Amino acid sequence: MPTDPTHTPPAPRRSRLPARVLVPLLAALALLLLPVPGSGAGTAEAVSVCHGRPTKTYSFATGELRLYKTRHYACAVTVAKRPGAVRPITVSLQPRGGRPVVKAGRFGRQAGPVTVHALNRCVRAYGSVAGQGRSTGWVLC
Repeated sequence: MPTDPTHTPPAPRRSRLPARVLVPLLAALALLLLPVPGSGAGTAEAVSVCHGRPTKTYSFATGELRLYKTRHYACAVTVAKRPGAVRPITVSLQPRGGRPVVKAGRFGRQAGPVTVHALNRCVRAYGSVAGQGRSTGWVLC
């Protein structure tokens, strides 16, 4: 039989093995990475929104003012003691010799983060939740 030079044989069928292996693998990976309700993975203690190491925490009746520090920057966040209800929350951070950076509004859980350049400088912070708050003197010197 003569062969036809324009005829190409049909392509071999590809196996669905990669899909059969990848789908369960990706589902298992998603279960590992996503927080499980009730496990505490969504609490403020579990995840920090500021870079650096936590240096000081100032508690007051309705929340906490948390300060973080890296070599060059200082960061602050105000966290409500009972998250959920939307209420006025404020956080302010001021480097010595500079203007304060303020984040204020109606939030359910936290205000911030606010970050300032604080290499070799002290900072002053203020945080409040629902009208009650706490101010620091010059800290992180």
